[in-house]
Amino acid sequence: MHFCFWTNAEHAKSFRILERKCSAKMAAQSTIASVKQAPKQHPAPKMFRVDRSSTLIFSLLLVCVSMFLDVLGAQEAKPAAKNYFVKLVCESADKIVTVRFDGTSATIVATANTRILQSDISGPHGIVFSPDKKTYFVSIGHGRPFGFAVKYSANDDREIGQLQLGMFPATADFSPDGNFVYIVNFNLHGDPVPSSVSVVDSNVLLEVARIPTCVMPHGSRVSRDGLHQYSACMMDDELVEVDAERMKVARTFRLTKGSEQGFDGLIPHESTGSSSAMNRAATDHGADHAAMSMTMNANACSPTWAQPSVDGKSIWVACNKSNEIVEVDAGKWSLVRRIPAGNGVYNLGVSPDGKYLMATNKRDASASIFDAASGSELARLKTRRKVVHGVVVSPDSRVAFVTVEGIGSEPGTVEIIDLLARKTVATVDVPEQAAGIDFWKVE
Repeated sequence: MHFCFWTNAEHAKSFRILERKCSAKMAAQSTIASVKQAPKQHPAPKMFRVDRSSTLIFSLLLVCVSMFLDVLGAQEAKPAAKNYFVKLVCESADKIVTVRFDGTSATIVATANTRILQSDISGPHGIVFSPDKKTYFVSIGHGRPFGFAVKYSANDDREIGQLQLGMFPATADFSPDGNFVYIVNFNLHGDPVPSSVSVVDSNVLLEVARIPTCVMPHGSRVSRDGLHQYSACMMDDELVEVDAERMKVARTFRLTKGSEQGFDGLIPHESTGSSSAMNRAATDHGADHAAMSMTMNANACSPTWAQPSVDGKSIWVACNKSNEIVEVDAGKWSLVRRIPAGNGVYNLGVSPDGKYLMATNKRDASASIFDAASGSELARLKTRRKVVHGVVVSPDSRVAFVTVEGIGSEPGTVEIIDLLARKTVATVDVPEQAAGIDFWKVE
C-alpha cells in the first residue's frame, strides 16, 4: 500500500520518481524498529492514546512529503531540457545555417552552401520548411536575370532540385498540405512594374502558376486553413489576397493612411494614383528599404510583410515607412486599427498559440513583442547589431528567433528571446547578412 498521494495531475511525473525512492516497506521497517526499541511506559489516558498503526502512517506521510518537495524544488529550479533547431539563410555569404538553442546557449551545428552563380553571390533570401519538416525550400534572389527556388533535404542539407522563377524571388511559404510553395517575385533590380507570386508544386518542382499582383510583393504567408495566400506590395501600398484554390487574386486592400479601402480583385490602376504612380524609386537592397520610399507621399505605408492571425480573422501588415502595423479584418475586408510600431518595422511572426505578435524593427535595431488581442506592445528589445530582418516562434510559443543582418563585413546574428520572460536569453554569430529564418524541430 502506498501512503504518498497528490491531487495535482501536473506532478504525476514527480510522483513516479518519488514512488521509486519512497519504499513503504523500508519506511515501515525503520519506524517499527524505532517503536520496538523505545522504553516501555505506562499507558496514557485513553483520550491521548495513538495506536502504532497511526504513528506508522503519519511517519510515512512525513517522509514522502519531504521527498516530494525536494524533487519538485529541483524540477522547478531546472526545467526539462529542450533543444530547439532553426535554419536560416545568410544572403551575402550564400550559406544555410542550422542553429541549436538548448535553453541556455545557442550554437551553429551545421552550414551548407547555396551558391548558384560562380562569379557573384547568389543571394538566398527566404527559407521555409515543408509541414512534415523533411524538406525545405530556399529562394535564391540573384540570377541572369531570374532567380531560383531550391529544394533541400532537412537532415543533411542535400540539394534535391531547383527551378527558375521570376526576378528576385524572396519570401516563401508552404500550403498546409505540403503540396505547394508560394514565392513572391520581389523584382528588386528590375523595372518598377507589377510583379507576381509563383506557385510551385513542391513534389515535382514545377511552377504551376505565376499570379500577377503589384509592384515589389514581399512577405508571403498562407493562412492556416490553406484557403488564402497573402503578400504586401511595397511600392503600391497594397495588401493582396490570393484565392489558393483558383490561384488568382481575390481581393486587395489599400494601406495608405487616410485612403484605406478594400477591393475585389486587383485595385484599378487609376485608383492607385497617389501610390503607384509615385512609388517608382530604385534602391540598394543591402542599405534599407526606406530608400525606396523617398518619393512616396507622407501617408505611405510601404508594406514589407503580411501575417495572418492564427484564427484567420485578422491580417497584420508591417508598414516599413510609417512605422505602424495595420490590422485588417479578413472577413469584412476593412481596417481594424493602425498600431504604432518600431522604426522600420519589417518582418512579422505570430506565436502558434495566437497570443503574441512579433515584429522586427529594421532601422531601430530592435524586436518587439505585441499582445495579439489588444495590439499593445509588451516589450521592445534592442539587438546586438543593426539591420534586423526575420523572426520565427517555436511551436510551444515559448521562444522567438530573430535574425540580424549586420553592416558590411560584420557577421550576422541570431538572437533568442524568451517570450514569457520578455528578454533576450542568447545570441550567436552567423555568416554575413542573416536573412530568412524558419523553425525546424524540437528534441
